[in-house]
Amino acid sequence: MSIERRPDDHTPGQHRRLEVDEESVRKSLAGLVLTIVELLRQLMERQALRRVDQGGVSDEQIEKLGLTLMALEKNMEELREHFGLTEDDLNLDLGPLGPLLPRD
Repeated sequence: MSIERRPDDHTPGQHRRLEVDEESVRKSLAGLVLTIVELLRQLMERQALRRVDQGGVSDEQIEKLGLTLMALEKNMEELREHFGLTEDDLNLDLGPLGPLLPRD
């Protein structure tokens, strides 16, 4: 996000004026929302794989799960492209904990 401060706009007792780049704010907000959606998508995928590994899931259900997960991944790719974001843009660095979205 790009914020500029204009020193000439500030006099004692007045609020400082910030210039905010609307496109940068839009892209940052989209990135945050898509990061959350991608995290949930990955969690759903792991849960589905766990259910399949534990058994009790029919072949038809496995097929539906696979198609649904592929469609979700494709939709995420389209949304990233629409907002000009990459997978790395969505992967927040949590410092010593590592990245938020581990890539398998």
